Amino acid sequence: MEQNIIIIGSGFAARQLVKNIRRIDKRVAITLIAADSGDEYNKPDLSHVFSLRQKADDLTRQDAQQFAQENSLSLHTHTRVTAIDRQRKQIFCGEQRFNYQKLVLATGAQAILPSVSGKEWIFTFNSQAEYRQHQDVLHLAQRIVVLGGGLIGTELAMDLSRASKQVTLVDRAHSLLAAVMPAKISSRLQHKFSQMGVEMALNNELIRIDKTAKGLDVSLKNGLTINAGAVIAAIGLKPETSLAADAGLNTQRGILVNGQLQTSDPDIYALGDCAEIEGKVQPFLQPAQLGAMTLAKNLLGGTGTLRLSVMLVKVKTPDLPLFFAGETRRTDLSWEITMSSKGMMAQGHDPQGQLCAFIATEESTSQAFTLLRKLPY
Repeated sequence: MEQNIIIIGSGFAARQLVKNIRRIDKRVAITLIAADSGDEYNKPDLSHVFSLRQKADDLTRQDAQQFAQENSLSLHTHTRVTAIDRQRKQIFCGEQRFNYQKLVLATGAQAILPSVSGKEWIFTFNSQAEYRQHQDVLHLAQRIVVLGGGLIGTELAMDLSRASKQVTLVDRAHSLLAAVMPAKISSRLQHKFSQMGVEMALNNELIRIDKTAKGLDVSLKNGLTINAGAVIAAIGLKPETSLAADAGLNTQRGILVNGQLQTSDPDIYALGDCAEIEGKVQPFLQPAQLGAMTLAKNLLGGTGTLRLSVMLVKVKTPDLPLFFAGETRRTDLSWEITMSSKGMMAQGHDPQGQLCAFIATEESTSQAFTLLRKLPY
C-alpha cells in the first residue's frame, strides 16, 4: 500500500510539519483534516488586534486552498475527527473514514474556563475563529474584565488599554506573571499597568457573572462587583487530548510522546500544544518549529530525537517590552537586578554562581541574545 500521512489539525505546528515534509519529499501523500477553515494566520497577532483596530479576517495570511495547492496535499476543512481505529489504522469523521500509515495529532489546546455561575458569558480568545465570533461585542465594549495575569492575559490587557478600553485584570496570584517570574521583577510591569490606568484585582478571583440590562455584573471574591461589557478568560490552556484518550493512547496533561514524538502507538505521533514531552507541555512557537523539523524526518523513515534548547520568551507588551529565558521560577536562585529609567536587567544565579535565568525589559532586551548563549542548556 502506498505510504500516506494524515495530519489532524491546521494550526502553526501542522503547517510547519507539512512544509518540512515537502522539503524532504515532494510526493508522499499527505491529508490534512481541519475542524476550522484551515486558513493561515499568525496566532501571536491576536494580542494586538484591538490597538490596531483589526477584524478577524484581517489576520488571514493565506487561505487553506492555496496552502493545499502549494504543498500538494488533500485538504478537508470544517471536518471534525470523531474516532481513531488503531487496529484498522483508520480515522472517522462522522460517516467518512480515512486510512493512514502514519497519523499525526496536532489538535492544539483549548482555553480554560472557570467553573462559575454565568460562565456562558465569558469569551475565550485562543483562535481567529473565537475572535471572529466575539469581535463585534469586544470592539463595542467600553469596560472589559480580563481573567488571568499570565502571558496572554497581560498582553491582552495592555492592548485593550492601548485601544482606550477600561480594563480590569483579575488573578489569584499576588503579582503579574507569577508562573514565570518572581514578584520583585514583574513589579515593573505592574507599575506600568498602573500608570496606564489598568485596574488590577490581584489575590482575587471571579465568583459569578450576572447578565443585566446594563451589561455584565462581574462579582469578585473580595466583594467587588464590576459592570462590564465583556469578560475574557486567559487563565490557561488545556491540551486537546480527548481524541487520543478515546483511542487508548497514553495521556496525562497532554498526549504523551517520546523523543521521536511518537505516542504509545508507534504509528501515531503528536506535535505542538497537545503534546507532552519529558513531563512538559510547551505552547510556544519554537518547540513546535523544532518538533516539526524532527517529526518530518521521522515520518519519512528517520529516527531523530527532538532536542529542545533554552528558549527566549517575548512578552508582547509593547509599552514595556519584556524578554525572559531559563529557569526563572527556581527558588534557589540569587537575583542580581540592575534598574534604570531605560529598563531593567535581572540575572538569576544558582548557589555555584552559574547563570540560570534572566529577565530583561525595555532597552535592556538588547542584551537578551548574548545572555541566552551563556545559559547552561
